[in-house]
Amino acid sequence: MISAGDFRNGVTFEMDGNVVQVIEFQHVKPGKGAAFVRTKYKNVITGAVVERSFNPTDKYPTAYIERKDMQYLYNEEDLYYFMDMESYEQLPIDKSKLGPAFAFVKENMEVKVLSYKGNVFGVEPPFFVELEVTETDPGFKGDTATNATKPATLETGAEIKVPLFINQGDMIRIDTRTGEYMERA
Repeated sequence: MISAGDFRNGVTFEMDGNVVQVIEFQHVKPGKGAAFVRTKYKNVITGAVVERSFNPTDKYPTAYIERKDMQYLYNEEDLYYFMDMESYEQLPIDKSKLGPAFAFVKENMEVKVLSYKGNVFGVEPPFFVELEVTETDPGFKGDTATNATKPATLETGAEIKVPLFINQGDMIRIDTRTGEYMERA
């Protein structure tokens, strides 16, 4: 059991039959009245984000999310296949559970498959990946405008904004949490 007074970013717990994860929290002690904990939490299964205040003495059962290292193999239509790195078993996961960050995952890349009580609800790619730019407009000499970007297509098919000096065939590093260009690889 975890009390609301012990909430921290990333804590997962069960509430009203759902598994939720704390995104932000703030302990508030007003001049008059009782203290409370203002939180923003996300339902880990549906992805819905809710803001709510809790009494610091409220207690909830802790939810243990299993994060298993698996290798992405291939996909057939809406099913994506992952291999357990220890037992070599293959696990099919529906496209709806992958999330937007999966656009930066290529075949044979290791990811973390998230599950709760055996039910898979998400796939977490590495925070940073290196991918090749397969298509972008060429940069021109003299294009030195500050923070100017252009669209680029990556080897996984994802599209992001990159600086003007990036050319087709360049390897770049991307932050999968934000989907932003970081640097040349």
